Amino acid sequence: MPRLPLPSPARAPRTPRVPRSSGTAHAGRSTTGRLTAGRFTAVVAVLALGLVGCSSTPTKNQQPVAPPSTPVVGDDVDPALEPFYSQVIEWSACGDFQCGTATVPIDYAEPGAGSFELALKRAPATGADPIGSLLINPGGPGGSGVEFVETAVARISDRVVEEYDVVGFDPRGVGLSSPVTCLDDAGKDALISRDFDYASDAGLAEAREAYRAFGEACAANTGPLLGHVDTVSAARDLDVLRAALGDEQLTYLGYSYGTALGATYAGLFPERAGRLVLDGALDPSLEPAQVGLQQAVGFENALRAYVADCQAGADCPLTGTVDDGLAQVRDLLDRARRNPLPTESDRVLTGTLAFYGIAVTLYDDQNWGALTQGLTAALRQGDGTILLILADAYNERGEDGTFLSNSTEAFTAVNCLDGASSADPATMRAEAAELAEAAPTVGYFFGYGGAVCAEWPYPATGQAGPITAEGAPPILVIGTTNDPATPYAWAQALAEQLSSAVLLTYEGEGHTAYGRSNECIADAVDAYLLEGAVPDEGTRC
Repeated sequence: MPRLPLPSPARAPRTPRVPRSSGTAHAGRSTTGRLTAGRFTAVVAVLALGLVGCSSTPTKNQQPVAPPSTPVVGDDVDPALEPFYSQVIEWSACGDFQCGTATVPIDYAEPGAGSFELALKRAPATGADPIGSLLINPGGPGGSGVEFVETAVARISDRVVEEYDVVGFDPRGVGLSSPVTCLDDAGKDALISRDFDYASDAGLAEAREAYRAFGEACAANTGPLLGHVDTVSAARDLDVLRAALGDEQLTYLGYSYGTALGATYAGLFPERAGRLVLDGALDPSLEPAQVGLQQAVGFENALRAYVADCQAGADCPLTGTVDDGLAQVRDLLDRARRNPLPTESDRVLTGTLAFYGIAVTLYDDQNWGALTQGLTAALRQGDGTILLILADAYNERGEDGTFLSNSTEAFTAVNCLDGASSADPATMRAEAAELAEAAPTVGYFFGYGGAVCAEWPYPATGQAGPITAEGAPPILVIGTTNDPATPYAWAQALAEQLSSAVLLTYEGEGHTAYGRSNECIADAVDAYLLEGAVPDEGTRC
């Protein structure tokens, strides 16, 4: 059953290329269960660079390494944590950027029991007198902020890059920050490609056993940190970084899962929250089953929009009405689960991989043309090659079979700690029936999430519930009206929960808005980050 790990934007050019074609007018996850990760712009970067042509990322930062900042500790810091808060980050040049590390405790309840280093990458402000640091998170859980920095400075407005040091970090368990490590590449490849027969007791037991073995490998190869990669611990890391960077308050830009991290921070440290931009928001009050259901509907709606666009253009492989086209996609997914499609490689396209290949293109309508290419080959020639390439981009799998990040492992580890779905077979089957009714085309791929975490080595520590962050200054929440991964209703809900939030709406397709939508969104976010000015309530762009 699919999960949706987050690929690294910096590695996008290594992704196999899909041949160009005329396409339509636009040129055109959850392991089983939920896409709490979202996928954010890293997917867009993979597609834009690797599938529909090449572009270069402008270099904006070629400056000498600045002297270390003076930490801002505060009087209310636990004395046991003071050494972490008062540390001085030593920066060194790494290409056109600057790299460093910060030490944080494995367990904040026992800070003396062990520590590890968070990897950091900084694009220094291009102006002479920066406001401070802008910490960024690309989503996931499992997205590398270190690798995202280069893409981020190309997306963020020049005025913001002039005024802020843009700082990316790999959250605990991700990338270069003591990564969660589980299976070798071959084992990982086999697991994320696999189609389990969840309808049968034997198939469900087989899935539980596969994920039990996966969790056991994670525990053996990662060590005690595996039990402390939850979002609350990562949010506490953010406060250590804020202090070590020399900032009185946290200035933050979080996309997709990054909104959950930012909102959690605001809830824990409202008095230290500064200007927080939460784009592609998650609703922290939802239980995992609700997340999966609403996300499935989001992807179903995005796919419906694609089908309508495809059928309005030339050479669309989907015939008849929009409902007919959706039925043809569903039939393809069902057939791939029963009899995987051949490809030009020695691999086949399973149903799970076919879903990945479709889902990855729905994060941005500019990538719909790649989906048209993949569906044309699969439906007209029975060839799964292009959809397999898209699935590999989704999963950050290189052509040689190696994976370019640990996003799969981190995604699962964080979600299992933050709150697992019910593993009761009857409950999962009832949820699957609801999914099939609400999202007939893709709902199947959002069910049975409980099988993934049923025998995870560590119990869940998180709990669903609203976050109010009383006492925090204005927080900017952004929602896109037809966002597949983080439905617009989630942004509305988060904005209502946070006591000081203002909702900014982008009327459009795709996942997240700032840096990929329009000037209206960009101007509103820039005014907030640079001047603290929030848009009027009800602003729609």
